[in-house]
Amino acid sequence: MSSVPVIGIAGIGTYIPETFMTPEEVAEVTGIPQDVIELKFGVKRRLVPGPEETTSNLGIKAALKALENAGTDPKDLDLIIWNGAQHKDYPCWLAGLKVADEIGAKNAWSFDMEAMCGSMMAGIDVAKSLMIARDDVDTVLLVSGYRNVDLMDLSEASTSFMLDVGAGGAAVVLKKGHNENVVLSSAFKGDGSFSELCVVPVGGTKKWPMSPEDALSYHFSVQGDTAEFKKRLGETTMPNFYWVIRESLRKSGYSESDIDYLAILHFKRSAHFAVLEELGLKENQSTYLDYYGHLGQNDQILSIELGLKEGKIKDGDVIVMVGAGLGFVWAATTVKWGKN
Repeated sequence: MSSVPVIGIAGIGTYIPETFMTPEEVAEVTGIPQDVIELKFGVKRRLVPGPEETTSNLGIKAALKALENAGTDPKDLDLIIWNGAQHKDYPCWLAGLKVADEIGAKNAWSFDMEAMCGSMMAGIDVAKSLMIARDDVDTVLLVSGYRNVDLMDLSEASTSFMLDVGAGGAAVVLKKGHNENVVLSSAFKGDGSFSELCVVPVGGTKKWPMSPEDALSYHFSVQGDTAEFKKRLGETTMPNFYWVIRESLRKSGYSESDIDYLAILHFKRSAHFAVLEELGLKENQSTYLDYYGHLGQNDQILSIELGLKEGKIKDGDVIVMVGAGLGFVWAATTVKWGKN
């Protein structure tokens, strides 16, 4: 029986918009004190896209950086997976094909997928599975653009916990037989009881056709009792975070004591440091993204990029990428960084 091929990360890239809101500006709109926004919510900047930075454009800019980092010609790509946001340039539209055309990936096919803010780990796992199963898929580009900031109304009190949402792009190049930055195992957990509790209530088939006044409701909001939603989420989310982290490590042949770096999404400061404490990690074994906010499925790649830049990640390190997607899905992927 032939052995399972190694799948490694050959390159990564991110794109961060130059425009942003300051904590003072967020405070003016929300009525939340500036020091609470900075210290509790952990938001020093709220990134917003420029006028030409569509969702696909954010992903394309990150993709070009990832390809350069990987030393990969776009013509050598076999597959492009868009694992960015559903809020794209147009409704019912494939962003991955736009990416392929713009970067000159003439030999690649493409499809779009999303697990909300768990999409980076889900995309890596899907790509890995396809690369193992198919002999005609050797090099894959994962591309994510994210600007769900458009769907946030800062005056909507029920979604104040999402005021850190911003905009950006991230991309990953995966190669079969690449014995560096090897992708190990992933773990996922879902809870569909949350699926309709925090949504954009208009613009979908449940509320169609849209009326002119629906434009005023075209943003995320909690449906029903906000306090009960937050209570249930608080009781559920942290145990599931810990479960996917530990399960991803277990399936990879490691335990939490082996974690060298945790690439985790941005959320409130207390939750970030509670995770580190639970796992026995020091502050320098992760990066708190308070200068960037929450960029959806891009957070983990941004964290790795910053970790490498700041010398927190070295060859041989065990990295766990972890996040959660609204709806809710929790996701983690373990990577053995460097040459193996």
